[in-house]
Amino acid sequence: MEVPPTPDRDALRVAFVVPLQGPTGIYGPSCLACGELAAEQLNAADGIGGRGVELVTVDGGRHPEVVAAEVETLVESGAVEAVAGWHISAVRQAITRRIGGDVIYAYAAMHEGRDDTPGVFMLGERPINQLLPATTWMHEQLGIGRWAVVGNDYVFPRVTGQTARQALHGSASSIVSETYVPLGTTNFSSVLEDLERLDSAHDVDGVIMLLMGQDAVHFNRQFARQHLDTRLARLSPAIEENTLLAGGAGAHRNLYAAAAYFDNMNTTDGSELARTYYARYGTWAPALNAVGESCYEAIMFLARVATTCGGLAPDNLAAITSDAWHGPRGLMRFEGNLLNQDVYLAAAKDLEFEIQEQIAWAG
Repeated sequence: MEVPPTPDRDALRVAFVVPLQGPTGIYGPSCLACGELAAEQLNAADGIGGRGVELVTVDGGRHPEVVAAEVETLVESGAVEAVAGWHISAVRQAITRRIGGDVIYAYAAMHEGRDDTPGVFMLGERPINQLLPATTWMHEQLGIGRWAVVGNDYVFPRVTGQTARQALHGSASSIVSETYVPLGTTNFSSVLEDLERLDSAHDVDGVIMLLMGQDAVHFNRQFARQHLDTRLARLSPAIEENTLLAGGAGAHRNLYAAAAYFDNMNTTDGSELARTYYARYGTWAPALNAVGESCYEAIMFLARVATTCGGLAPDNLAAITSDAWHGPRGLMRFEGNLLNQDVYLAAAKDLEFEIQEQIAWAG
């Protein structure tokens, strides 16, 4: 937990929960850089509600209950007045069990669906506007309709896999198998053997990857070494630029990602963030990606809430639930506490993404 040694008594402090270790620690530098950029931009103007914003970093890569206990201490002691950041859904659920309704909670990550905990705002993509339209595009454009799901064993992958199975039932596409492995898995040999058998029987066309961070890196490398990348496509809602860099140029043939933001988005708002980001951090900055950018959005969202609702009190947030605005992701629009946004499908080309098409719209 990072607390400034001489804090500003008038600052608005935010528990900034991002992964700094474990399988999702690969996202950490991007999260920190984007959150810091958002805070700097706000503080160069009016801060949040006229107060300077300070981010109190909490390592969200640890066991969910450990993270939640630290956040609870910060909230109950009054050390922070809001919670924001990117972390897996298991961490979010642990946090909401302890502090749900006590402060506003801007959850940046892609997620499995609703969380009706008071004060929680789900800012990321979800299956209905990310994975499901991506499978439709893959079927229409590439003829891929029989999917094997490979994911980590926690709430987001399992609920997303179940949602996909139910949504695709009776359509031109289907889920033919589901496999879930613990976070931190490095050896995917048994998973790949199962995929080989399905492929040999002509029962599968593609793999829906619901693997996080370093687990996805290991899977992609081993998948390519087995030459499955020449026969099966991969689709992921979680693969981003850091994962490509870590996997190496040879691991990503026939790999597709669906997200609301990519580093090379050729949109006015997206390009402006990229220019500002690289001007601030330089050419060798942490990758600007959907995960990091979502942290930027979460901090900026808190400022918007303060303006729209007259503060961040969790019992006075109704005005934001029908709001709409433009940011680096383009148009963003709330339905209750769920944020709708434009989503794109991109193909991995060595260590970069090439956007193929917009597959979902916020409006």
